[in-house]
Amino acid sequence: MLPQRADFRCLHRQRVRWIEVDSQKILSSPHYLAYIQTAMMGYWRALALPYEASMALLGGELVLRKVTLEYHDSARLDDVLEVGIRCVRVGNTSVQLEAGIFRGERLLASGELVAVFVNLASHSACPVPAPLRAIMESFEAQHRMAEVRTGDWAVLGPDALALRSAVFVEEQGIDPALELDEYDPQSLHAVLYNRLGQAIATGRLLPAQDGMGRIGRLAVHRSLRGADWGRELLYTLIEQARSRGDTCLELHAQCSAMSFYARAGFIPRGAPYEEAGISHITMERALQGPALGAGDMTAIV
Repeated sequence: MLPQRADFRCLHRQRVRWIEVDSQKILSSPHYLAYIQTAMMGYWRALALPYEASMALLGGELVLRKVTLEYHDSARLDDVLEVGIRCVRVGNTSVQLEAGIFRGERLLASGELVAVFVNLASHSACPVPAPLRAIMESFEAQHRMAEVRTGDWAVLGPDALALRSAVFVEEQGIDPALELDEYDPQSLHAVLYNRLGQAIATGRLLPAQDGMGRIGRLAVHRSLRGADWGRELLYTLIEQARSRGDTCLELHAQCSAMSFYARAGFIPRGAPYEEAGISHITMERALQGPALGAGDMTAIV
């Protein structure tokens, strides 16, 4: 039976570009596979697994062994497509995935991918690790892929600092001396962990002053951005502030992330300024509204 759009929990949006079409403005056949391969990275993001780090932890690599594609209709220039990926079977040493490329509800192409789990040391096929099997099966069963833990710096500091250092110091070039400050021991920290126990997002809630709380140091693993993990972490901190009685929240947003915070109800205040060599703007949000629910965090990967 051909796949339906509703069969897929993970959908990656893709727009057909000029460079990918032929003289009739129809998508060239090799690009369908390229779209599926791109959507595979979205699948790992939906599983909350930073692919390289997760595979290293599991001691292996998934190597593509077989790909089949069937074309049902044509995609055309400027079409907005959705590419669905799902796991249909985890065998002893291999994983079978199904793909569907849709324009609206119409199926344009379907495919099957078989990947073998290979040991990095011996370069030979080996059993799919039990944690990976459980993660993929749980995702397809609609279970949650990550868990937020809140606590103090003594408990969560090592994981929070490792992630913050990777994002702010290594990636953005911020001076390491500016990363740690006197507020860390005073703040409530939140860390989002995937099912392998890897820290994938973090942030902190500083002590309130006259009812005004402040969120800071929000960082998401580089390879998992765009999959709503940062939003889940942010909403956790918002609800923590609400529950302790804060009436308003403030944060210093990097200007490149303004739209992310705006979608969570934060409003810019004042003009942009430079902080740690990066353009920032202060944003605020009142906390008198209803609590945020899981439905507020639903989006296409």
